[in-house]
Amino acid sequence: MNKKEFYAITEKLILPLFTGSYISGEEVSSSRDNEVAYGKHNSLLIKPNKAEEYRLVLRRGQPFKTFELNLLKSIVSEMNDIAELNIADENYVKKLQAYAIEKAICSSICEEDTSSTLIGVVNELSKWASRTYEGKKVTLGLIINEASTVGGGEGALHYNEIFSKDFFSLLSDGKKSFVEFSKDGYLLGYVQLSKIRAVPTIAPHEFDLIARYCNDRRVGIILTENGEVLIFKNRQLLFSKRRGIWNVYSHEEAIQLLSYRGSYSSKDIRKAIYYTALDCSYAYSGGILVYLNKDMVDTALMHINAHDILDEKYYEIKKKMELENASKLYNLQNLSSVEALYSVPFETFLKEQRCYKSQCLRKIINGKPFYELNRKLRQELVAMDGATIIDFDGTIVAVGAILKIEAGSESGGRLAATTTLAKYGNSIKISQDGIIQAFFADRKTGKLKNLFNVG
Repeated sequence: MNKKEFYAITEKLILPLFTGSYISGEEVSSSRDNEVAYGKHNSLLIKPNKAEEYRLVLRRGQPFKTFELNLLKSIVSEMNDIAELNIADENYVKKLQAYAIEKAICSSICEEDTSSTLIGVVNELSKWASRTYEGKKVTLGLIINEASTVGGGEGALHYNEIFSKDFFSLLSDGKKSFVEFSKDGYLLGYVQLSKIRAVPTIAPHEFDLIARYCNDRRVGIILTENGEVLIFKNRQLLFSKRRGIWNVYSHEEAIQLLSYRGSYSSKDIRKAIYYTALDCSYAYSGGILVYLNKDMVDTALMHINAHDILDEKYYEIKKKMELENASKLYNLQNLSSVEALYSVPFETFLKEQRCYKSQCLRKIINGKPFYELNRKLRQELVAMDGATIIDFDGTIVAVGAILKIEAGSESGGRLAATTTLAKYGNSIKISQDGIIQAFFADRKTGKLKNLFNVG
């Protein structure tokens, strides 16, 4: 393929798979260089074939992992093979490219003999995604054990023989019960996940058990009731197929990106924010989550109603702002009413103003910072209508806050709220179909920019 075509494939099909990545330029190459290789300063170097005299430089904040390097190798190889077919039908080419991405994903995390099994399993699960059993959507959970080989023989059952049968849809739920297969695709047995040793994982909360179980020798594959396919290995969610599109989860890159513009950013806070966004994404609850910069917290209070504030320190700041604004209006009656409103302590204010939600949430949160709360509680807080706002040190400023949106906003309510607060930090919108979008505003131009997209 020519350079223009390779640039197009890189921008449209490759970059979206790797969170935070971008083309930072080109460098001279020779036939001795591999099509894909590690470069300097967290970069990967890619070209369509060894004969090319250039390589594109892909860069991002975090180092690329081995499975990502392998994935990119597989994608480049597959795309080059498709280009050499010289197919005129663009729609057919797009279908081939979509399958090439799927094949490359399966090949990137397994040895060759296991990857063929994984590709077959994913293909079979995709068929079940469009089926029902007794009128209900099917959920399935499968494990491929890379440490086990059966090799056929008498009594051996291959997945090809049983996947399409109705009874198979009742054997697992994809959360606590799984059917296990060998690396060559033969049935090993049944796995019940109940008492799995607690280890660090990066996965949606409801899939934590399978993430714990899937070490470097086990691959977990789940079909959800929404027809999505999830792939787990190395104790994390690595890939998902949602709305027919494959996603690669670069968790560490997304967590690092949340530190953008925040010199006082804590990784514990960023991890809690990212994990919560992931939990909301797979709970399909939606939500808005805002991580304020240290020098922007006070200004952000302009958009937050005092009734929604949960922290006494920020109530006092808000009170001062309201009194100053009232005094500027040169309306003594208005100033008097504002002074009367804020003339009481914070707890009295909440009680007199019947702020039942804020009173309830303060009791539940009990003064804890966001990252110390129970993970399920965090997800439920963010799912509330309105925005959950966290300051630079993890203090919860507000939950379910109905924001004062800037005039002229043409976007929907949730997106408008997200973009309004993006001026003051990193603002995350989780849609009810699971898409996570993080935004920030350029300090020089004020224009909204995308920080990352997930799922």
